[in-house]
Amino acid sequence: METAIFGAGCFWGVESFFEKFVGVVSTRVGYIGGTVENPTYEQVKTGETGHAEAVKIQYDPSLISYYELLNTFFEVHDPTARNRQGIDIGHQYRSVIFYTNPNQKFIAEEKINELTEKAVFKLPIVTEVEKAPTFYDAEEYHQKYLQKNGAVACGM
Repeated sequence: METAIFGAGCFWGVESFFEKFVGVVSTRVGYIGGTVENPTYEQVKTGETGHAEAVKIQYDPSLISYYELLNTFFEVHDPTARNRQGIDIGHQYRSVIFYTNPNQKFIAEEKINELTEKAVFKLPIVTEVEKAPTFYDAEEYHQKYLQKNGAVACGM
């Protein structure tokens, strides 16, 4: 198994896209990239902790590749919007790829270069590529939120 971690706005909607793929073994939503240990949703939503809302994906690389996951990442959000996705505004909703090994970093940077060279988006891609620090699971009520509640993805 391998791990991919993506921040692409409200984590409820992002999780709902990834959990459907063959090869995705599990997903967890949570917080990553900030300065507070074990942050809560109440802290992260203020935008003051530096964390991004993100989805952590455990996947089987013999069934789905990191590149395929990246393709979905760039399809399900606007990588040209800095610190916002739809109606959700703040640093916690930034577009960010947290790589867990050097190969993921290389693939992510190559994908951004490819999309830029092909001018897939009208505006420049602002997606950050960062080494994954500690990922903190969000509170249990956030896990599989849309699946449990039948709600519409936030801001999407």
